Amino acid sequence: MNFAILYSKLDPAGNNIASNIEKFDNSIKINSINKDLIYENNIDKKLDGDFIIFLSKHQSSQNVPCMSVHPIGNWKSADYGGIPGKVCPSSASALKQIFLELSKNKYMQVTMEATHHGPFIKKPSFFVEIGSSEKEWKDEKAGQIVAQAILNFISSFDKSKDYIPAIGVGGPHYCNNFNKIQQAEKYAISHIIPSYANPITKEMIKEAIAKTAEKTSLVFIDWKAFKSEERQILIKDIESLGLKWKNASDQE
Repeated sequence: MNFAILYSKLDPAGNNIASNIEKFDNSIKINSINKDLIYENNIDKKLDGDFIIFLSKHQSSQNVPCMSVHPIGNWKSADYGGIPGKVCPSSASALKQIFLELSKNKYMQVTMEATHHGPFIKKPSFFVEIGSSEKEWKDEKAGQIVAQAILNFISSFDKSKDYIPAIGVGGPHYCNNFNKIQQAEKYAISHIIPSYANPITKEMIKEAIAKTAEKTSLVFIDWKAFKSEERQILIKDIESLGLKWKNASDQE
């Protein structure tokens, strides 16, 4: 796998991570732009790599210190880059392996995020982020931890790892139930469709499955995120697509 790393010079967290990657290994080529990453649709065409790693800040109103990782795309509107209703290629195995590398740290909490925002690209990718305020974005130790996790990921990535790939449906943006599954040994989760995308449609599920690199036939449902009638409609849609489903809470 040939990885391309990209960050925006306007982004303090991206700069932080990139500078630490260079300190640890100056042979790694890192690409940069002077624009906001999320609005640069088709930026992958300008990068020499078949998998894109975006370095970025994460921002939230709660300002919880964290390191996060997520695939990209939009389930509905495209308010923050990308194309409405289109998500980008992802890899369940890659997301799991970078999540596990980040999770080795005890400095900040690590979380997956539901699939969201742009840019729209046609190569598999993920965003790795430091959040959630300027204090954390510029935190040298956080930058070092994320940089080392990325280097470890690149040097050890094994796409043949014997994980069962899946997508996640339901729950909040920060995916506690899916984090627990990703942390365990058996399954690897790719795209996540959060509850705020309700109503979750058959087309969304098809899009998530189609944009996962690994052949995927399993959907994890965040059970308590749905009312009984909503859950029954969701299960009917999943089964009509020939997919299997599991209750995410039962996998802890």
